Amino acid sequence: MILEKEIEFILALDALKSVNRRNFNLDNSRRENTAEHSWQIVVFAQILLPYAKNKEQIDLLRVIRMLSIHDVVEIEAGDTFIFDESAMTGKYERELEAAKKTFGVLNGPLSSDFLNLWIEFEAEETPDAIFACAVDRIMPFLLNVYGSGKSWTEAGVKVSQVENIVGTAVKRASKELGDAFDILLNKALYQGKLTE
Repeated sequence: MILEKEIEFILALDALKSVNRRNFNLDNSRRENTAEHSWQIVVFAQILLPYAKNKEQIDLLRVIRMLSIHDVVEIEAGDTFIFDESAMTGKYERELEAAKKTFGVLNGPLSSDFLNLWIEFEAEETPDAIFACAVDRIMPFLLNVYGSGKSWTEAGVKVSQVENIVGTAVKRASKELGDAFDILLNKALYQGKLTE
């Protein structure tokens, strides 16, 4: 059948709706799922592009493509909480195997294109990947700052962890975002959502 592999792949992505993340929705009613996160960062990238350091070098369509597929690996590998150091061990290898399996459903060029975009995102070396990574990291940060901060408080996340993991990525991508990050980090600390 024409489009058989494409339909199989897109139906497999429905499982992203069932992958719960550690982060909570803004209203704190439940944990967000990966599909919701992916949608939100795709929209946010379009809003934040004017603030990117190297915006003239950034291909927004490539960024959107990266953001829309980089968490597909969570169908097989699950969500890894970025502040859980023990869970981060071996994360790349687990997710690479998941990426190969998931993208392998597709035929030829699209399969390798998605895999290469995923690898580029994970490497965080190109202007597109640096910006995409910053958008991916800032969104859960914002939900914690403007929400209850429950995913931070229940895990005992320290301000230094957020500075090192989120702040570093954000500041590489944008001075304005970095400035906003510093202000909001202080707000979260003042409100007791992070420990020192």
